[in-house]
Amino acid sequence: MTATLDHLVVAARTLAEGRAWLEGRLHVPLAPGGEHDLFGTHNALLSLGPQAYLEVIAVNPAAPSPGRPRWFGLDTPDMRARLVHGPALIHWVAAVATLPPRPEVLALSRGEHRWTLTVPEDGALPSGGVQPSLIAWQTPPPPTRLPDAGVRLLSLHLGTPTPDALRDTLTRLTFSGEVEVYEAPQPELRAVLETPHGLVEL
Repeated sequence: MTATLDHLVVAARTLAEGRAWLEGRLHVPLAPGGEHDLFGTHNALLSLGPQAYLEVIAVNPAAPSPGRPRWFGLDTPDMRARLVHGPALIHWVAAVATLPPRPEVLALSRGEHRWTLTVPEDGALPSGGVQPSLIAWQTPPPPTRLPDAGVRLLSLHLGTPTPDALRDTLTRLTFSGEVEVYEAPQPELRAVLETPHGLVEL
């Protein structure tokens, strides 16, 4: 199994808030995404080049409450309290060719897109968000259809109390990408983006 970075996940209390925050930081427009019926969420997207992208995601107030915990820990009190202070980079997703059938591997869709994704039953972020969820696309991934606004990911920095365990996970995945793992008191993510207007850190 060889893994590469698929996308970064920025969460917000509302999609409008998250989109305004990102567009204000990056000075480029985000593209419309869509709705995720299984989880009652919706998103907007930004190309990071031909192989990766960024999504801002939020609970969709127009959708019915899902019959299971939402992904990315969006239902948890900790995440809700965190997002009161503003949108945040909370997670990342790595792409693999295939995912074997397992209880946490879900077949998902949004519009014309089809994919499988690892989602814990309780919706929690793996290792507080620093360990990637895994995705396998059955249709061309979003970067192939998104406008290129000239934004690129230069590096992703992952802090964790257990850096050796995270490094071992990435080694088992044969992960290829600009990712730095370091020791930190609690899980934390930081991304450095190159934009047409200079470097931006999320």
